[in-house]
Amino acid sequence: MVLVLGIDEAGRGPVIGPMVICGYLIESEKLKLLRQLGVRDSKELSPEKRNELASKLKRLARDYALIKLSAREIDKLRDEKNLNRIEMERFAELINLFAPDVAIVDSPQVNTRRFKGELKRLLKVKDVRLIVENYADKKYAVVSAASILAKVARDREIEKIKRIAGFDFGTGYPHDPATIEFLKLLLKRYKRFPDYVRSSWITARNLLTQSEQRKLKDFLC
Repeated sequence: MVLVLGIDEAGRGPVIGPMVICGYLIESEKLKLLRQLGVRDSKELSPEKRNELASKLKRLARDYALIKLSAREIDKLRDEKNLNRIEMERFAELINLFAPDVAIVDSPQVNTRRFKGELKRLLKVKDVRLIVENYADKKYAVVSAASILAKVARDREIEKIKRIAGFDFGTGYPHDPATIEFLKLLLKRYKRFPDYVRSSWITARNLLTQSEQRKLKDFLC
């Protein structure tokens, strides 16, 4: 029996909310069942379809694990390392946890050879066959499965934040006008960002700088 582990994340780029990394473990003979279920990259599926597939994927898996990094944790970690390194260390945690025969990773770094080499050095499991590719979530069903579980988990966290905030800020991505409107509202209301905002993101830093400049201008006038 060959155990295959797929690893992917959801929420790498948003300025609001956590990043969720999923490791999805399955026996190789069951891989074809993933395609039969209609598993593919989570971004290509509706929220309803992702939720439907998530429950089926959990039943089909040999095992799975989710690592949630809050916005505050990400900000703190980025004082010491970049986001690629942060992801790499969590990928290594999952591989070391499950000790699969094969691990397939969706690389956040364009230079996949370099990412693979650095990831290998973090592994305690030395005999694992490691496949590291860009867009692996589109090519390998087991990575698509990890992508779906990670996305469903992050979406649930985002809905929690929206209920707490009492505001529908959209996707939480910097390109979303609703997200930017919400960030401006937070600064106007609290003069700072709450813990669920990634204050280290350039979008958040720029808005904070603009807010401080306006306050200084009002004071001087």
